[in-house]
Amino acid sequence: MPLDIVGRNRAHLRSLISRLARAVAQECSLVLVDDEGVRWSTPVYRTGGGEIELASTNDVQTTISFRAPDPYFTASTVSTQRVGGDPGTTPFLSSLVSMPLAASQAIGEIQLDNTGDVPAYPVWEVYGPGRDLTVTSPTGETLRWTGSLSATEKLVVDTRNGTVKDGTGANRYALLDTAPRFWTVPPGVSTATVRLLDTTAASRIVCSWRPRRWMVI
Repeated sequence: MPLDIVGRNRAHLRSLISRLARAVAQECSLVLVDDEGVRWSTPVYRTGGGEIELASTNDVQTTISFRAPDPYFTASTVSTQRVGGDPGTTPFLSSLVSMPLAASQAIGEIQLDNTGDVPAYPVWEVYGPGRDLTVTSPTGETLRWTGSLSATEKLVVDTRNGTVKDGTGANRYALLDTAPRFWTVPPGVSTATVRLLDTTAASRIVCSWRPRRWMVI
């Protein structure tokens, strides 16, 4: 990344160079803003460069090399699909395409729209009461959590980090079924299946993801 740093005077220039050195000393973010105002970012680390070429008393030029452990840019905007909630405002499982519904269970299909061009990692937030959560990907991969939640409990499944925690931050990973698959949302529109048992009108599931892209222009 070529840089041209211009200060008001030599003292201001030294201050700007010092700020730059501190900014790139640890992990930092490369951020781009597209024509629609969406911020796309990826974490990067400095791998070299930084030699100073003095152009004038208050102007220096240099080039810094960065390496990104994740080759994709992630959007600042979050796509969300909500399932369930208060029947007085939104019918239970209103987001589902098909909805076989019994008194204490909900099974149906949820539509996922990933506007990126690479797979995105969903985060599942489950609000009780309910038990035995199963979410199945458009290609048949299954992630099942066999625990139960009371009316005051919450479960968060982060597929990118591979973590399963409750609302207090306690680890609930051990209650995953055997061979769990932390599947991703493919680009475009796809359909996943959601199942939650022992639900009430207060039970709900929120699925969210951030689109990712190879390049942003």
